[in-house]
Amino acid sequence: MPHDPPVGPAKVWLVGAGPGPADLLTLRAARLIGQAQALLYDALVDDAVVALAPPGCFRLRTGKRSGKTSMTQAVINGLMLKLARRGLSVVRLKGGDPSIFGRVGEEAAFLSGHGIAVEVVPGVTAASAAAAQFGFPLTHRGQARRLLFATARIENGALETEGWDGGADPKTTLALYMAREAAGAVADRLIALGRAPATPAIAVENAGRADARAIRCDLASLGPAIAAAGLGGPVVVVIGEAVRAAAAAGLCAPRSAAG
Repeated sequence: MPHDPPVGPAKVWLVGAGPGPADLLTLRAARLIGQAQALLYDALVDDAVVALAPPGCFRLRTGKRSGKTSMTQAVINGLMLKLARRGLSVVRLKGGDPSIFGRVGEEAAFLSGHGIAVEVVPGVTAASAAAAQFGFPLTHRGQARRLLFATARIENGALETEGWDGGADPKTTLALYMAREAAGAVADRLIALGRAPATPAIAVENAGRADARAIRCDLASLGPAIAAAGLGGPVVVVIGEAVRAAAAAGLCAPRSAAG
């Protein structure tokens, strides 16, 4: 049904869509999508989530998928600003959690700088979805006392070397996003810094979705294992002793969703 324009100053909601399934949305996220008059959504947002928007909602897929043609950030910023200034209820919908490699800081700063109010709504991030789906914790008493979120950047054929020292700590769980291409280089770097080659690792494709796949290996074989698996979807890699629970359980397929 149609919705009246919001009362008060222009506002944009930066909303986490979670890892895919609509039933992993927060209640707040689902409510805002259901009230949206303009929905700008990323390429990895599931169709079932987009379908929650009401009839008459302006819907636009903005892309932002690694390696694929997409809108530039400047164009997306301009669209959010234009739609908010027209008095529409604008939801910027992002896969996972918008505060974890979702450029939420850039978008919030841009909008705030132009007088637009911003509210961030968190979502389930891929590492959490992978851990729940394949039966391992991200932290574990006595094994994993800290969790490090990271991405890997390849510059001129080599891994950017700065900032990996924390990942070499044997009691750190490393969750590596956008990891398909650079996982082998990251593994080599961590081993060079002292992380044991036998450290458990798991690469999860399409974490949280029904078609998720998990490749279990150790740190030394991480790059070749991912290459041999031919993974095509988004991949999150988790490295650390806490991952051993998944290997011990013999999990190679996702657990069935309740209900």
